[in-house]
Amino acid sequence: MVKVSKVALALLVCGAEGFMSPMPTVSRNVVLKQSTMETEKTQTVTTPAVSPSPKREKVVKEPALWEYNFGLQDPQLQLPHAIELGITPPEKFSITEEQIRTLEEDGVVHIKNVFDEEWVDYLRKATAHQVDQPHFWAFAGTASKLYDYIQRNVWQTNKSFSNFYYHSAMGHVLAQCGRTDEIRVSTDLLMVNPNKGFKWHQDNQNGPITWEEGIRFWITMDETPKDYGAPVYLKGSHQNSVVDEQAVFVDIEQEGLEDYKEKLLEFRTMPGDMLIWHPRTIHKVDGPADGIWTTYRRVLGGTVAKGGAVYHDKRGSGGVLSDLGKHSLEDGDKLSSPYFPLVYPQFDKNEAAERDSGNVGRSPKDIVAKIGGLVSKASTERFGSFFKVLGSR
Repeated sequence: MVKVSKVALALLVCGAEGFMSPMPTVSRNVVLKQSTMETEKTQTVTTPAVSPSPKREKVVKEPALWEYNFGLQDPQLQLPHAIELGITPPEKFSITEEQIRTLEEDGVVHIKNVFDEEWVDYLRKATAHQVDQPHFWAFAGTASKLYDYIQRNVWQTNKSFSNFYYHSAMGHVLAQCGRTDEIRVSTDLLMVNPNKGFKWHQDNQNGPITWEEGIRFWITMDETPKDYGAPVYLKGSHQNSVVDEQAVFVDIEQEGLEDYKEKLLEFRTMPGDMLIWHPRTIHKVDGPADGIWTTYRRVLGGTVAKGGAVYHDKRGSGGVLSDLGKHSLEDGDKLSSPYFPLVYPQFDKNEAAERDSGNVGRSPKDIVAKIGGLVSKASTERFGSFFKVLGSR
């Protein structure tokens, strides 16, 4: 019988102070030395006892097993800016040629203030609803302690997030970054508080697309803490030719990365910012040393596919874990499906209707079929790289 750890299970699917009594005092004998006298005087001095530091508690509590939900969820949030659901075209947010070239040359770009306070409030409310009403598809990742809450393809189950993709400027920003006329969501993640962070790694959970067909993104809802939580990237490392494409963990001391390991780019993102990078760009995020977040770090992130992307069947590799839907696409097919929804230049109403009817999702049978290839020794060794990423430094 094979034993599966909680972390492995996560990969297969993916917090008032009371009254305080007066401080006690203790007496002890101390020797006081005075520089103007040769003799020593002994006297009793009363000093306050040291009060223990208050216990750090998580801002998000782990859900109980019976609190998880199934099926579609709809917080019924009003969209900002008088947007009419299903009618108003996606908003736009123009970026500069310099920002696009920064992404192409450095492998990452920080675009500030893409979303205003109304959109940030909308995303925070959607996230609060999701955390308060946890979905079954978040169980493995959350129980593994990787994050306080993490759910892949949250747009499939929570209507507020799909509506965000359909109507916000996210698609327009990413289309400009990718110099493409079409953007589809390949896979997404709602991430709340990475417990101890992730060491140096590259992203290969991008859905059924290649490195060059995808763009990674973060949309941040909170200010980055002062002492931890800021993503750090190796400038230009997406151009390296030595890290295996199946690897997740990256040893930045390995031969061939000398030109990148000292070129650190750290980003202290603010609410409404976007962080956009090439999937191969090597990066890390450090969490608090004790793994306890006393504030929020809420991020909606994932990978989008550029226009012209085709479906790549990644069974037999770790990449399949971000493509567990029950769609019928075959290797080499055009990536056109409600499972990978069009969000720019305009969402597809037929695809949206498929999602709203509950036809877009995952089935246990399909999951078993797709992950079967990971059982092989070679695949297990390659995929084991993921476990080395866990930890803060």
